[in-house]
Parts: sequence; structure tokens; C-alpha cells
Amino acid sequence: MAERLSLTLPPTMAAFTASSRILPAASRARVSLAYSSPSSSASLSSLKCLGSSPLVSRLFLNQKRSPVARVVSERGLSAAATPKCAASDPDQLRSAREDIKELLKTNFCHPILIRLGWHDAGTYNKNIQEWPQKGGANGSLRFEVELKHAANAGLVNALKLLQPLKDKYSGVTYADLFQLASATAIEEAGGPKIPMKYGRVEVTGPTECPEEGRLPDAGPPSPADHLRDVFYRMGLNDKEIVALSGAHTLGRSRPERSGWGKPETKYTKDGPGAPGGQSWTVQWLKFDNSYFKDIKERRDEDLLVLPTDAVLFEDASFKEYAEKYAEDQETFFKDYAEAHAKLSNLGAKFDPPEGIVINDGPSESAPEKFVAAKYSSGKRELSDSMKQKIRAEYEAIGGSPDKPLPTNYFLNIIIVIAVLAVLSSLFGN
Repeated sequence: MAERLSLTLPPTMAAFTASSRILPAASRARVSLAYSSPSSSASLSSLKCLGSSPLVSRLFLNQKRSPVARVVSERGLSAAATPKCAASDPDQLRSAREDIKELLKTNFCHPILIRLGWHDAGTYNKNIQEWPQKGGANGSLRFEVELKHAANAGLVNALKLLQPLKDKYSGVTYADLFQLASATAIEEAGGPKIPMKYGRVEVTGPTECPEEGRLPDAGPPSPADHLRDVFYRMGLNDKEIVALSGAHTLGRSRPERSGWGKPETKYTKDGPGAPGGQSWTVQWLKFDNSYFKDIKERRDEDLLVLPTDAVLFEDASFKEYAEKYAEDQETFFKDYAEAHAKLSNLGAKFDPPEGIVINDGPSESAPEKFVAAKYSSGKRELSDSMKQKIRAEYEAIGGSPDKPLPTNYFLNIIIVIAVLAVLSSLFGN
């Protein structure tokens, strides 16, 4: 399911909403950095989102008493319990990542999953200290009150895609699942590996959602000032604004959701996923630097250019980075990966505080334990006192009980003794 990507940026991340790049949702549509899923066109109004309607309660809150327990009745979500915040399970995070990769292969939903993660994080306000009032990556976007924000039009489709995974991996918080899906979608589309960490605590009820208006608009009167107002509020700078805008290389904007773009173009009429919409690039499911090249050239009327896109080559500070990214994809990938990771951590509360890093390979095996008897020779095992003596000598020269020395300790002793014996013999003579 191809989707549109709207770029949700720091302070006001409302600018990138329902479309792929910085799409506005509604008349002055806010562009969120997400993509709306092509196949599902269900309107937000018809969906009683998590928190009130039975449909949404079952869709998104049926977690088999997962980390964040909720009290859900047949009539919808009643009072939300306030369970103990717990970090996501590392093994479940790894497994969920593999399932997300399979989901991407069959549904082509890279843009909308990226948008979901960006819009959940993009409500962050660095001027507010209290959690979760400061917004950010806390999973609040699953609730109806926030889903109804204009910038989030169509994101209910992303929730539908991920809910089966949330049901399967109850040990992963919504806050982590949204960011995991977003980073995985970038990587699977050919983009850079994002240096992510997990363990985000999620909010427990709709009363903890941020107010509307924190995401960026796609067509404000002064695009450069607007982007800075929004992203500076989140603590991001000009380089990060331009780098994050480059994610619009993925996805499409649908006029029925964002108010921007054509109903279809020669690049989108046949999908993949549901046909239609207007993309920023020709290969709108491939992550590369073509967004900057196409925005700069503006030679193809079938490719979308929003006011917040065009300003990247009009504003002097933005242009410095946009020009560089158009010429140097490696630099763009490096800067994008850093900016995406920073965005995904905004406003997040981690448990444990240092977060959880999930590696691709198997976990490292525990170091070999020191066993003095291994170093004895002959048939008789060393006495306990001798073992303690050897252990003390072993540690004195840089070894440790849990990590054997890289060289053969006793062989070295024999060599040293032999050398001393030879020298004694020479000097003695």
C-alpha cells in the first residue's frame, strides 16, 4: 500500500501531514511527515478511535493486558488504568522489526509508517518540561482526539496496519512500535540505517494527547519562517529541517486528505498499492536524494512541489544544505540518519533511562569464566590455596576472573624463567 508522506517537523510539525512530503491536511492542510495508506480510505470521523469507540478500542487497544493495561468495555474505552511504565522487551522488538519488514514487502506502506512515527514525535515542545504535556514520541497518536487533527488525516490506516503486530508483541509499547516502524521503513526503502534506541514509555489515555496545531503547514504565507517556528520549537536546526524534508523522496500527496496534489499522475496511476495521488519523485518508494534534485530542477509537472519544498532552494540558509544534498547523497544519508534519530527521541521518556539498543546479530556470549584448574598440568588438580594464588597473580598483570588473558600465562612464565636461567648462566661464567 503506497502511502503519502508528510513531514512532521519539530516545533510545529503540523506542516507535513497527510501527504508524503510536507503535505497539508485539509484546506490549510498541515503536512505531516507521513504517508497515508493508499488502500484504505476510511475517514477518521467514521472511526471511533482508541479511547471512546468500541471499534477502535478493539482495533487498537486489544492488547491482551499488554504493558499499558486499559479498561475496555463493550461500549468503548472506559477509564484508563495507570499501569506501571515498563520498557519494551528487546527480543520482541527484534521480532516485531522482522514482521514490519514483511509488512512493507506486501503492502508498500513505507510512507505512511514514516509519517506515523514523525507525527507522534513532532508534537514536541522543548519549552515545556513536564511529561507528557511536552508531547513527543509517546504513542499518543493512537487516540481519536489526536487522530482527528488535520495534519493526521489518513493515519488511522497506519494504525490498522500495525495493530496486529501490537497484539502479537504485547511487550512493545505503542511509542516504540511507531518509531520502530518509521526507522525500518526508511532502511527498507534503501535509506540509511538509523541509530535508534528503544524503551519509550507510552501515555495511557486521550487526556494526555497534545493540543492541535503543533505540526507544520504545507502552504503557510511565509514558508521559511513557519518551518523555523515549528522546528526550532522542537530544538532542531536549519540543517536538520532540510535533511528531514528529504524524506519526501518517498510517498504521495492525496488531495482528498491533504488538500494538495493531483488526483493521479503517470507515476501513481498504477500504484503500487492503491492508485492515485501526486508524488514528489518518480520512484516514490525508493529513498535517495532525488527529492532535492527534482525540487531544484522543477522540470516535471507531474511531480509535486509544495511551498515548504520550494523554499529549501530560496532561503539562503536552507539552500546551502539543499544544494549539498542534491549533489552528495552520502552526506544526505548521514545527516538524515542523525536527524531522524534525534526526532524519534524528542519528548520520549525511556525505561531504562539509557534506552534499549537492538542489534542485528546474535547477542554476544558471556565471557569465559576464569577457572584456575584449567591452567594446572598433570593429573592432580590444584589445591584451593594454589588456585587463589594463581588467580591473584593473574589479576595483578591485567587479567580478570571473567576474561582470560589473550596469551598463555603459564607458557609466558616458563619462557621468562628460561631466559633468566640463560642470563644467570652467562653472567655466572
